[in-house]
Amino acid sequence: MPNKPETVFKVGAVRASVFKNIIEKNGQSIPLPKVVIEVRYKDKTGLWKGTNSLSINDLPKAILALQKAFEYLMENKESVKGPDRTTSLYDTSN
Repeated sequence: MPNKPETVFKVGAVRASVFKNIIEKNGQSIPLPKVVIEVRYKDKTGLWKGTNSLSINDLPKAILALQKAFEYLMENKESVKGPDRTTSLYDTSN
């Protein structure tokens, strides 16, 4: 993603990055946050790389990082409501 994350939650080598994307719908700009999960590691030459492939040991770290990202988004959901300020993109009642 070309834009910079709004925030990043790191647990060991696992990171969950929250991006605030804006979509256009019916002429209105609507914030649509996304979370990217990545595991950082050094390759054979010592350069930092990232992968979306998780080992069994990465899974609990990914769960925790994603939980933190979810909590962050829920705490800040006022900033991601639609233009009428009544419909949340995080309605979990469905």
